[in-house]
Amino acid sequence: MTSQKLALVDVLAQIPDPRQSSGKRYSLVAILSVAVAAMLCGYKSYSAIAEWGRHYGQKLAQALGFKDGKTPCAATFYNIFRRLNKQQVEQQLSIWAQSLLSQAPADAEAFAIDGKSLRGSKKQGAPAAHLLSAVGHRLGLTLLQVGVSDKTNEITAIQELFQELMLKDKVITVDALLTQREVAQVIVDQGGDYVMVVKENQPGLLAQVEGAIAGIGFYTQAPQRAKTVDGGHGRIEEREIITTSVLADCEVWPGLDQVFKIKRRVVEVKRGKERLEEVYGITSLSRERASAAKVLGINREHWSIENKSHWVRDVIYDEDRSQVRKGSLPQVMAALRNTAIGLLRWSGESNIATACRRFAAQPWAALALIGIHITP
Repeated sequence: MTSQKLALVDVLAQIPDPRQSSGKRYSLVAILSVAVAAMLCGYKSYSAIAEWGRHYGQKLAQALGFKDGKTPCAATFYNIFRRLNKQQVEQQLSIWAQSLLSQAPADAEAFAIDGKSLRGSKKQGAPAAHLLSAVGHRLGLTLLQVGVSDKTNEITAIQELFQELMLKDKVITVDALLTQREVAQVIVDQGGDYVMVVKENQPGLLAQVEGAIAGIGFYTQAPQRAKTVDGGHGRIEEREIITTSVLADCEVWPGLDQVFKIKRRVVEVKRGKERLEEVYGITSLSRERASAAKVLGINREHWSIENKSHWVRDVIYDEDRSQVRKGSLPQVMAALRNTAIGLLRWSGESNIATACRRFAAQPWAALALIGIHITP
């Protein structure tokens, strides 16, 4: 992977155009660029993108690559996006996202893998309206997403995801559904590590982990412990973890080193209500590489995929209410939303809604963010 930052507009130019050359009025890179720029400004649908393109005049349209200074109508976006090869779109955007991560490398870079349904599209009968995504814990960048066919499931789709992700020296976090032997095996075979939640869908493994934690008092090797306490939004949240490596040499699971138990206590201050949860898990990270505190932090950050990606797509971009269903359109639109959110995260924005309003007032700044630098 190159260590030089890739401008998004150059990556968009690599996406193959499904149209015949004759009669082509607009270039594909210009169409994709205006879509991302509009989404940076908070515009949500392909019809809204078309509207955005008409708002800012001829000079901005020409800067985006529309030589006659006129951007396409909504029907053009619809027809082109539904015909794009969604795998090729995702592949190019994944190259770009992973190149951004390489600009600011971190120890034990972690990717959360989780699924999300495009509910509005699913109701309309769109194929593969459930998407499996890999999102970086640290920056909230969506590194890749794949559609989950109606005839398969996330366990099958994650293997496709792994074919395009660089797993070496990365930590992969998954929920209980994806805690599968074959998933763990691929990760360790490619030089990565995992942190997995263990629940009733793996009863044998769960029993062994529970037994290992219950027997901690009898081991010569002392367990490790860590605790965090956080407050905010009228809640106090305590998390406590205990880890042990007692199963490391037992060949219980591919690459397994430590097992853990997390106790979570949430107190709603005003209502005086308390909620207790316990979760068990496994990781290939040794205690020398990952203390109990680090494992606790990685597990907690897995759920950032909801806050940094899924919540933003639903609340800011109304993804769940989108009813597009033809061809590649649902996944392409989701991929472009991911890209806009990733750009905003990369540029240091923490409040996506506020950032969208600011870019709507400064559209030239949105163009600069995708790599088009022209003085307004």
